[in-house]
Amino acid sequence: MAKKKLARFAEMEKLENVFQPRHEEIFRKDHPLKGKWGKEIFRNDHPIVLEIGCGKGEYTVGLGKLYPEKNFIGIDIKGARMWHGAKAALEQNITNAVFLRIYAEMLTSVFAPEEISEIWITFPDPQMAKARKRLTGSRFLSLYTQFLKPGGVIHLKTDSPFLYAYTSEVIQTNRLKCHVRTEDLYAAGMEDKILGIKTFYEQQWLSRGKQIKYIRFSLDDVNTFEEPDTEFEKDDYHSEARYMNINQAANR
Repeated sequence: MAKKKLARFAEMEKLENVFQPRHEEIFRKDHPLKGKWGKEIFRNDHPIVLEIGCGKGEYTVGLGKLYPEKNFIGIDIKGARMWHGAKAALEQNITNAVFLRIYAEMLTSVFAPEEISEIWITFPDPQMAKARKRLTGSRFLSLYTQFLKPGGVIHLKTDSPFLYAYTSEVIQTNRLKCHVRTEDLYAAGMEDKILGIKTFYEQQWLSRGKQIKYIRFSLDDVNTFEEPDTEFEKDDYHSEARYMNINQAANR
């Protein structure tokens, strides 16, 4: 397994649709591509959509197929997983999808104000013990406002009851506009080809009887955000924590 990962890391360095900024290129400074992704990478002025925490890239590749009139960038720090999506995009000649290996905290170093039209967050770690690391928390929402266009939407797709409930509270606390919210996506009868894209992990959750939850919301003109004044029940916390630990061990 270690040899395979090393081989993929080496190949990632050569893939034309993968960008891996060095720490010194983005730490407290702007990357040369900031504000230039459309012109220099995609060579068009189409809307740019991010998938944050893209994993194996199924959503980034799937969206690229469905919407040739848009550009897609899959974001993740785990290169061995991202390799799958990057290879698939090249093999299928999907030219409107690329991958960026970077920590989400550094996104403002690579994207300019209003450069991004839409954000997808698919099956992220719910970070139950660390509010600052939750991708739908106040810290990250404030970060997204620095590059998301006014009216740009954020999609959350998750199997986590905790993250679904937490995000719902964030939306309510900050009076954000919620377009769609469902606790059981596939039982809701939503005929949406986008939502039908299933990641590797989503297929695993579904096979184990987990309900998939979905929220679509927008930030509008809100620039500062508050954390919800709600505590997660301890019994639920430990139950989901055990579930996450079991599945993380199974997927190593």
